Amino acid sequence: MNQVDVIIVGAGMAGLCAALEATEQGSRVAIFEKQDTIGGSSLLSGCFMAFAGTNFQERLGIQDSTASLIEDMLTVGQHQNDEALVEAYGKHQLETYNWLVAHGIQFQDCQAVSGHSNPRGHTIIPEQAIYTLRNKAVENGAILYLDSPVNRLIIKEDRVSGVVYEQNGEKKECFANSGVILSTGGFSQSEEMLHLYAPQLDETIRLGGTGNQGDGLKLAASVGAWLIDFPNLKGTYGFHPNSSNERKRQAHTFYKGGIIVNEEGNRFVNESISYKLLGDAALQQKQRTFQVFDQTVMNESVKNDALYDFDLLYSENLIVSADSLEELAHLLRIPTESLVQTVASYNEGIARGKDMYGRKTLTHTFGSPLPIQRAPYYAMETVAAMLATYAGVRVNSRAEVVNPFNEVISGLYAAGEMVGGFHGAGYMTGSSLGKAAIFGRIAAKQAINKLSDRNLASKNC
Repeated sequence: MNQVDVIIVGAGMAGLCAALEATEQGSRVAIFEKQDTIGGSSLLSGCFMAFAGTNFQERLGIQDSTASLIEDMLTVGQHQNDEALVEAYGKHQLETYNWLVAHGIQFQDCQAVSGHSNPRGHTIIPEQAIYTLRNKAVENGAILYLDSPVNRLIIKEDRVSGVVYEQNGEKKECFANSGVILSTGGFSQSEEMLHLYAPQLDETIRLGGTGNQGDGLKLAASVGAWLIDFPNLKGTYGFHPNSSNERKRQAHTFYKGGIIVNEEGNRFVNESISYKLLGDAALQQKQRTFQVFDQTVMNESVKNDALYDFDLLYSENLIVSADSLEELAHLLRIPTESLVQTVASYNEGIARGKDMYGRKTLTHTFGSPLPIQRAPYYAMETVAAMLATYAGVRVNSRAEVVNPFNEVISGLYAAGEMVGGFHGAGYMTGSSLGKAAIFGRIAAKQAINKLSDRNLASKNC
């Protein structure tokens, strides 16, 4: 088939939500995925989606609102976000949550996570979500092409009208009546682009979808798209240095009450801030860093949670334990006196209500710090990872790609990780998968509506 209504490039959360939305509205859809499997970075995510005012929260007795969600996003992003995109997220977030639930996406829990003033990190099982969306879109008639990289966009009559793709070594063309939606992920696996745009992150470990080579950014740029947000690229703090895509090991004990120290045994940051900003601070140390915590925090372990399954990490010997801080310091090969004094100063600051780094909460504005005083004591060596890039194509609130003059590039839409402008200077947990689902649907609706408008205008001529 070389003529459809909507072409989608990339089969992760954004692309599959776009596909399902479009097929539900009766559109013929072709999805092109360059890998031999679907999912991309969505399958490697932390499993959280940021929604507010959901029935899941209500069942847990959590009172929340869209206004609070928007305020948190802007605060974490230091108001460097594109407010129109954040407002669009807020406008559509609850309906998208309900849409996902109605289509069989299973939400497992609701956690307090980075950047939120309320527990609103709704956890999914990524495989269940991705394959449920894929299956329903295909049942509705979407055609999925695997091992089919898109190499070029086709311009016809001043609009993006199709793609050139490869299949079995042969170049082919496919045309779209409504438009082309790019949802190819970022460039966390492109050493060339990372070194060019974010040399400060050269020392991070590399994670993320293996196909994340910046293809969508190159395609969009080739037709005049404006690219933004590269100065805000940051690593993600919380990974054990032995992590890989196949064995991604991450913990955020600091959001449950732990602290972060360097190899001199000293704290250097307010642990309640965004883990993207924690990544910046850790990289600036230019030395090993550790999460340090006690049994009270260890008891907060959540089985099968991507960020809080401390018991799993302990069972794999990635978290070490000791009956005293002195013994812990010896295991970590850091100065004993420094670590003991650091913990004592931290505990004293909590008692006085005045932390030397300004920590007042566990994460963002949620939770109260507790002293680290209950043996045994624990630690995990921790590094920053280049997990997702979150910089790239500029879009408007209708997911339309725009040029440097903020003019719409007709027929071209983008959603997911490859979109810049949304997160600003920080990152709020769950907003990546959340924006992928929300703007994937927005892109599909806008493409279909634009076709209807063009058809109506043609009839009136």
